[in-house]
This record gives sequence, C-alpha cells and structure tokens, in this order.
Amino acid sequence: MKILPEISRTLSEYLLIPGLTTEDCTPDNVDVGAPLVRHRVGEEPGIRVATPMVSAIMQAVSSPTLAVALAQVGGLSFIHQNQRVEDQAADVLSVKRHKAGFRTSEVTVAPTTPLGEVSRQLADTEQGVAVVTRSGEADGAFLGIISLDDFHLERHGASETAGNRMRGRDGLVTAPATVSLSEANELIWKHHLDVLPVIEDDRVVSLVLKRDYQAHKTYHRATVDGEKRLRVGAGINSRDFKDRIPALVEAGADVLCLDSSDGYSVYQARTVEFARETYGDDVHVGAGNVVDGRAFRYLADAGAAFVKVGIGGGAICTTRAQKGIGRGQASALLDVVEARDAYAQETGVYVPLCCDGGLLNDSHMAMALAMGADFIMLGRYFARLDESPSRKLQIGGQWYKEYWGEGSRRAQNAARYGQRGQMVFEEGVDGYVPYAGSLYDNVERTRAKLTSTMISCGSTNLRDFHRDAVLVPVSAESFKQTGAEVQLRQPTIDSGE
Repeated sequence: MKILPEISRTLSEYLLIPGLTTEDCTPDNVDVGAPLVRHRVGEEPGIRVATPMVSAIMQAVSSPTLAVALAQVGGLSFIHQNQRVEDQAADVLSVKRHKAGFRTSEVTVAPTTPLGEVSRQLADTEQGVAVVTRSGEADGAFLGIISLDDFHLERHGASETAGNRMRGRDGLVTAPATVSLSEANELIWKHHLDVLPVIEDDRVVSLVLKRDYQAHKTYHRATVDGEKRLRVGAGINSRDFKDRIPALVEAGADVLCLDSSDGYSVYQARTVEFARETYGDDVHVGAGNVVDGRAFRYLADAGAAFVKVGIGGGAICTTRAQKGIGRGQASALLDVVEARDAYAQETGVYVPLCCDGGLLNDSHMAMALAMGADFIMLGRYFARLDESPSRKLQIGGQWYKEYWGEGSRRAQNAARYGQRGQMVFEEGVDGYVPYAGSLYDNVERTRAKLTSTMISCGSTNLRDFHRDAVLVPVSAESFKQTGAEVQLRQPTIDSGE
C-alpha cells in the first residue's frame, strides 16, 4: 500500500494570475486551435481542431445531428459505441455526407430508372441531386443529372424514366478533375449553377454544390478532411474492436476513441496495437481514461493517438462513490501533463491530452487548458442543447433535456465498466439538465470566454498558454469572498432607469 503525499484537487480550486496583455493580444489574433492526434514535435498533426471541444461518447450526447453542428463550429463529436456496429457505422456515414466542397454522389441511377425510384433514393439519402450514368453504377459513363427540381411525381408520373427528365451532359457546364474548389465556385457563380459535375475519363468523380459555398463561408472554422467533408470520431471498445474498427474506417470515421472508465489495461493496449498493425498511421485511436503519468506512458507507448484524463469527475458519473477510484481532475491533469511533456522530450512525439470530466463551467475549461490539456471532452454541456438526441421536456415551468450516464441502467453499457452481462451496480445516473438552446450560440459564447481569458493571461495560442499560465490554489475563504449574496434584478419586473 502507498499513499501519495498530496491532496487530490479539482479545477475549481485554482485561479489564474493575469499576465501582460500586449497590443498583439486581440480576439482576432487569439488561436484556440489544438492538435487532436499524436505527431512529431515541430510538425503539424494529421488532425487539428479550431475549437478545442469534443463531445462525449454517450447516447444522450453524440448523435449525427450534434456531430454535424459541432464539426461546423470547429470541434469534433465521437459517435457512441453502445449500439450495433452497423448502426454506428451508418451514423458516421451520415455525418460524412454533410461535407462542403467536393461531394461524392450518393445517388446514381440509370436513364431507365423510374422517377418514383429516383425520388425514393434521394429522400433516403437526404440528397437533392442524382447522377445519371449509362449503367446506373457510380463508375458508369456520365449521361446527365436529375434533381427534385426536374420533375414532379403527380405531374410526370412515378413510372416516367429519369432519362426523359434529366439534364443531359451536352447541356451542362462541367469541370475537369484538376479543378480547384475556388475555380469550381467561380464557375458556379458565373453560370448560375446549382451543381457542377467534375468529370474524369467520362465519369463523374465528384459534385460541387452551390449550397455548400454558403455553408463554407458561414462555418469558416469547420473541422473538415482533405475532401472538405466534415470530420467525425467514433467510440470503440476492447471487445468487438476487430469487427467495429474496420466498419467505422470503411464508413469514413476520422478518429476513434476507446470508451472506458479506466483505460490503464492490457486490453486497451491490444486494441490500439491491433489498429496500428492493421492500418499503420492511417487510423488514429485515442485511449483512456487515466489519472496518472504511469498510465499515460503505458498507452502512449502502445501508440495511442491521444489520451483522455479523468476518472469519476463527470457530472453524471458515480464511479468514485461506487468503487472508490479516481482522482481530483486538477491533480490528475497536472500529473499527466508532466508525463506527456517528458515523453515528448524523450521520444520527439507529442501525444495530445483530452481533459474529460470535472468541467462544471467555462472557467474550468480555461483552467484545464492552462494546466496543459490540448482539448476538452464534454457531456453535460452538449446534452443541454437543441442538437443533442435526448427529449426536451418541461418540469415545473422550466425546460430540461434528458441526460443519462453510460454507467446508468438506462444506458445498459455494462461492458464499459467491466461488468459482464446485466449491470450489477450503476456508475452513472439518469436525470435532467436545464435546457440551454443552440449549440452554435453556446459554443461561440464559450470560445469568447476562453479567448478573453487567454488575452488576460497574455497568450495568443494554446501552446503559449500552457507554457506561460500562472495558477494559484484558492482557499475556502476566497470562495466566500466572491460568493456574497446579491439580490438579482428581475428584468421582467424592474427594468431600471
């Protein structure tokens, strides 16, 4: 038995000391972007996020709808793994379809395909345009395109063929495969197009849509891949990984993450090693969760793309009460950051850290980033929002969203917590969180707060923030001093003079 000579501390037990704010410290100059996956020191990571926020691997949080929204504002979502492999892969695929720029056609039909079938396929894939080829296959000879604007089932009949309503190739403006996205957009605006087919060897290799141009301008921080598709992550486990990983990779998942309350295990190492042996550096697998430097080193040596830090600190988690394991989030983070930096110095490889748990408000996020976290994983924060998959309901005159932990009986994710079969005891609760509105508004507000904190500390990027931040523990009396009771004005009653 060994007792560590420390008091386990939380993020709320620290404050930041302001640094020198120079003329360079303006909101436009502050970059809160962060690496998401391991990389050589001094080199760019394979995946980077402009907003250092990712969504938790939870049924109540990470749906395709939320994944699209979060990627659009510069973050990334991890589709939960407590479902059938094929269902999770379908969720990933649906996010990848919401790409901007060059799209792969989701619907290809033959000229003999009935309009009723064209309409059904477009509806099933949530697309507005189909490519028409001679064979009806994606690699067939290109004949034209047909969209919902080209026919009406009541007017033209469901049995009418696509060939009679399509816009033929000869009358279309097209572009070669060498065209850049900016050149493609120029053609779209010059010729008043809704869609521009990109052609190579008599076949369509991609489509550029006018509607994606506005989305790209609106979401200029979007997390996208090399083909301008939105990036999305997916949770995996250490049991069916040999089936789940290939399916998720095939669906287009950009990064995977092991979903476990305790990641310091040979099973996680074997899962990461399987991915690296099978796919090399092309597939990124994050691991965790851990609370000390030993566990970080173990997973980093196995090849983890990033490591999640935190056990029992989540708002919905009861692991500490049920099993007595964990560590204060600040203490865990500071220990693992030290190990991460030492590992980078020794090996030349930087393994990003994800702070997962113990984040009750935006100031805690700033504290975690100051302590050395590269990005933060949030469950409750996103569960409150319109884009989360849970129900919105009214209780006592106030609106709430349902929220339940993966360790709760509702989730029935027994294997995540090392329990076989049915859950013997719970490590999470099932409840409600106050409804907070749109993800877009909330993330923008959080970004503004993080930016303001960094400006006050004299930092314009996270690397400098890690290096230069000065923190101080706060006493109970400090909390009392900032907690003096003030009767808040009710705007609807007294608007003031």
